[in-house]
Amino acid sequence: MTDTALILIDVQRGFDDPAWGARNNPEAEANIAALLDHWRGPLVLVRHDSTKPDSLLAPGQEGNRFKPELADANPDLMFAKKVNSAFHGEVDLHAWLTDRGITDIVLAGIQTNMCVETTARVGGNLGYRVRVVLDATFTFDLEDLTADQLAQATATNLRGGGFAEIVSTKDVTGR
Repeated sequence: MTDTALILIDVQRGFDDPAWGARNNPEAEANIAALLDHWRGPLVLVRHDSTKPDSLLAPGQEGNRFKPELADANPDLMFAKKVNSAFHGEVDLHAWLTDRGITDIVLAGIQTNMCVETTARVGGNLGYRVRVVLDATFTFDLEDLTADQLAQATATNLRGGGFAEIVSTKDVTGR
């Protein structure tokens, strides 16, 4: 058993809807697929279940389903959350990780500056060694910042705040 888990956050079809606006990193899904192809340790899939019935991410909506890149994933744990952090979902993720001796987490998914960043911050606060695979995440323009600016701000916040190490897919896979 490895002491590192890959946690994929909110890799859902609803984020493909143009209503979200302009996104960055068109290679994110390919990088998520590369991580999955390479990964041999514990795998956790987290899904956002919106509490708003008209949301693209509401249970029962097509957008709530995982993207095709996760179709062949065989997770050790899969659960839903209704807030930004994967540590505050239907499962006590911290207890699950602790029970398995997992001390390191590798994060990827959607949105960089929302659920991925929040999960990284909470994980760092809980004492995990957190690595965020920035090129396996994406986000959308928000207010007066572009998606690229938001992703860079997330990287700076997480690295500078001591919450997480920022890595690439190549750093994790060696390819």
